[in-house]
Amino acid sequence: MEPSTGAAFMITLQIEHQVRDFAMWRKAFDSDPLDRLASGVRSYRISRPLDQEDYVMLELDFDTQEAAVDFLARLQTDTWKTGVTAPALVGEPSTRIIETVEVQAVQ
Repeated sequence: MEPSTGAAFMITLQIEHQVRDFAMWRKAFDSDPLDRLASGVRSYRISRPLDQEDYVMLELDFDTQEAAVDFLARLQTDTWKTGVTAPALVGEPSTRIIETVEVQAVQ
């Protein structure tokens, strides 16, 4: 499916997980152990439920599915299992790779 006119085609890696402490997780995230820019991340969004400060929802945008798949594999093997963010995580993160098919402003 082609994206709508004016919308940029985008692949997004969505990650959700519980964290022990948001500040601890944020410090690890900000250290950028996988070099997001060099890995093809174009932008990201960090969200939390209003009533759950120990839960993080992250969306990382890529130009290609391959870049998203490669980044996720590196997260799983290099960062979550042995890396700097591991102490901040509770359990296994939930992940999925999605594509944006339309972005439309509502007026």
